[in-house]
Amino acid sequence: MAILYSILTLFLVAAFPYKSALNVNLEDCQNGQHKEGEFKELVWSDEFDGEGDLDGDKWFAQTKLPPWGSWYGGLINHYTDREENIYLSEGYLHLVAKKESLEDQGHTKNYTSARLNSKFAFTYGRVEVRAKMPSGVGTWPAIWMLSKDINEDGAYWQQQGFGKTNWPDCGEIDIVEHWGKNQDFVQSAVHTRASHGHEVSTLGGRKIENASDQFHLYSLVWTEDKLMFSIDGILHYTYAPQNKSNANWPFDSDQYFLFNIAIEPDIDPAFEQSAMQVDYIRVYQ
Repeated sequence: MAILYSILTLFLVAAFPYKSALNVNLEDCQNGQHKEGEFKELVWSDEFDGEGDLDGDKWFAQTKLPPWGSWYGGLINHYTDREENIYLSEGYLHLVAKKESLEDQGHTKNYTSARLNSKFAFTYGRVEVRAKMPSGVGTWPAIWMLSKDINEDGAYWQQQGFGKTNWPDCGEIDIVEHWGKNQDFVQSAVHTRASHGHEVSTLGGRKIENASDQFHLYSLVWTEDKLMFSIDGILHYTYAPQNKSNANWPFDSDQYFLFNIAIEPDIDPAFEQSAMQVDYIRVYQ
């Protein structure tokens, strides 16, 4: 049996030179923690074909400010639903951060961007997003997920009658974040009651080439036991607490997607505009 295991291991290493969201390791398969070939059925996607407006059956532009008039983290931008900040062109979603003065909801801000909520939510599966990050010191783009039961006034799912759980108890999954002040470093993180906010320790990332000039594939595998994050097929972080509790594992119910570009107070004064471009998002179960 040991010889057979060694031969099989050598075959897998030769056939799959890195472990990815698509190819879990042999030990996981043997232990029953994850079945090879799981999550193959495409259940939801957006290829962002066409020109102009987003598919309103799939996306909602979240614009309502928190009660104190600024977005969490001291951000200095408005999120809008205007075509100047969100549009389709040449087969891509363009989510644009711009330097411009805009008065909205009684507050004037000097930068605009967009924050999208998906009208699709799910539990467990594999996510693939092919995207290109914006650039510029002070830009903070993210592709991430929140519980559809988050208590956040103005979010799509709260308007549908959900919204009973406060952050971070609801759980947050950051598939990818990128900071223009640390160009080409991309990170994934998991926020829970046990670890969240600026003190979050449940995270991992790595430096890649040309995060803002080339498309990269950002992937998540979400099972009952773990969250596995990959970039271009290379695993860079796994979150799998051994002793699960409500404090460290609220990830057993539906979550939805968010795309946004936040503008931080230290934005480069020379910044004018930059876009996150998304080729597609796909969910398999």
